Amino acid sequence: MSQDAIASVPVDLRRLRTEFLIVTGMSGAGRTTVANVMEDDGWYVVDNLPPRLILDLVELAEEVAASRTDGMPTRVAAVVDVRARQFSDSLSEAVTAMRRRGWEPNIFFLDATDEALVRRFESVRRPHPLQGDGRLLDGIQTERALLEELRSSASVVIDTSGLNVHQLGRKVRPLVSVGDEKPLRLAVMSFGFKYGVPLDADFVFDMRFLPNPFWLPELRLLTGTDQAVADFVHAQPGSADFVEQVGALMGTVTAGYLREGRRYATVAVGCTGGKHRSVAIAERLSTVLEGDDVATFTLHRDLGRE
Repeated sequence: MSQDAIASVPVDLRRLRTEFLIVTGMSGAGRTTVANVMEDDGWYVVDNLPPRLILDLVELAEEVAASRTDGMPTRVAAVVDVRARQFSDSLSEAVTAMRRRGWEPNIFFLDATDEALVRRFESVRRPHPLQGDGRLLDGIQTERALLEELRSSASVVIDTSGLNVHQLGRKVRPLVSVGDEKPLRLAVMSFGFKYGVPLDADFVFDMRFLPNPFWLPELRLLTGTDQAVADFVHAQPGSADFVEQVGALMGTVTAGYLREGRRYATVAVGCTGGKHRSVAIAERLSTVLEGDDVATFTLHRDLGRE
């Protein structure tokens, strides 16, 4: 079937129970790790797929979904990177054609700081694919400029700067879990402002308006996952109101996300060090934001840092 024909045939995706995910982002940011996690969790993953072939993979996914008799959803992912010729234009055309066909593809964008990417490339002693005769940093900055528009349109941006492959796997797995049939997945992440605001946060809330348990000797060595710290944080004036109002705000937001077909978002809650207030509030928010159509999971980015 021709590309134009594929793009013009309407598809009942609800009946076929299919999901298509595009994994892309900066070279060295962890695309291979994410692909491996998805394969382990039951996705059909095609790595290093030229964007021009995405519609062929879409057609294959529809055929597989239509032939299934076990009632299980079909989930397909394409891992694409900047090495493909005319990467940006080809990927944009493929996504537009998928939408005309009835799909709303989700895009995962893997990102990391320049410093982290330089360190990773130097550790494996490999050049950047866009480096040419220039410096490693030149290649990274060229790629970042090429991907800027794509990053801004991604369904979710995952910052892998401070993560090893195992930590990245633990962060991604709840987002792509085949066993979770709820249409929207929210990551509720605690963090410490002194380590920087997460690059992948869609919403950022500051808990530094609450008293810091760090200054109480009996709580200093504990964390927000300990009941004593949680009880202290939740007993403070403004704590319950904050959780209630964020819950109401995110209820409006998630309803809009569901209407627009968005499937992933990250809510980040910060305090000074990311160990006490933000952790306790993130745990409570994760429970409050869970719903019939919304699955939540909690991440504590800076728990365990010195």
